Amino acid sequence: MTTIKAYAAMRPGGELKPFEYAPGELGADQVDIDIQSCGVCRSDLSMIDNSWRMAAYPLVPGHEVVGTVAAVGENVTHLPLGQTVGLGWFSRSCMTCEQCLKGDHNLCLSGEGTIIGRHGGFASRIRAQSTWVIPIPSGIDTRSAGPLFCAGITVFNPLIQHGVRPTGRVGVVGIGGLGHLAIKFSSAWGTEVTAFSSSEEKREEAYEMGAHHAVSSTDAHEIKKLAGTLDMILVTANADLDWSAFLHALRPKGTLHFVGAAPQVSAQVFDLIGAQKSISGSPLGAPSTMAKMLEFAARHEIAPTVELFKMSEVSAAVEHLRSGKARYRVVLESDF
Repeated sequence: MTTIKAYAAMRPGGELKPFEYAPGELGADQVDIDIQSCGVCRSDLSMIDNSWRMAAYPLVPGHEVVGTVAAVGENVTHLPLGQTVGLGWFSRSCMTCEQCLKGDHNLCLSGEGTIIGRHGGFASRIRAQSTWVIPIPSGIDTRSAGPLFCAGITVFNPLIQHGVRPTGRVGVVGIGGLGHLAIKFSSAWGTEVTAFSSSEEKREEAYEMGAHHAVSSTDAHEIKKLAGTLDMILVTANADLDWSAFLHALRPKGTLHFVGAAPQVSAQVFDLIGAQKSISGSPLGAPSTMAKMLEFAARHEIAPTVELFKMSEVSAAVEHLRSGKARYRVVLESDF
């Protein structure tokens, strides 16, 4: 029987320690992936700490997986052994509900997370439903590709869902793990990009990522100058900002869209009604959107900006992310 080697937290907030487990029999619709690398995301930290009250221990984090197909269930015909693939936050959806049948698998009410109730990618191997195992096209750097399966699809999905046009103007609030990819994707999409950050250093870096303008996210006077100019403002930050000011920066029918976990959002209803503006949010994308995102990233040579650690250096990597020093994503390379 296969034994998977991994790193697990044994208690909330606990240090990740070597751990082994047997995954059991491979299901008919499942795929085993030999892991080459796995990103470290702030969601992993939340799960390690049980901040969301949904963690079970021992907990093996990791949901930004890149690897090769090692085994397939009897009903899996589209993924050959050895295929380079990726896996993100979701590992299963029911395939029969209205959302799944419409192609919105990411909205399946019984969907299962890769590190919720199962062991994740800080490991030698991982198992998932084949629907969520996405082939990685040539032209993608597999060493840095892991964050595309979480941060990448999180910021790419709103461009698809809101029908953003290349002639549009997009604002990105927060230049971090999510925001730096939002700038890269939005710029390559053809839009005019305005980056918002409280950090002057990051505003300068935003230009290198493809932003056309950079504005302080806490300077109400500067934001006011943008009134009625942006089609969509994509909020990747977790901060509590003056959302009314950002709403005024939107054009008629514009959208203030959240993918970062801002503590709360409040707005005057008349600010929405008068120019038919909206406030929205979204999770990661469906498998078909993930495939589109990877194709787009390969075509435009978009890659996350990453710092690499060995899997055996997982404790140092986690601490590096906790400290806020990561620029901009952290990736573990397997050395099992």
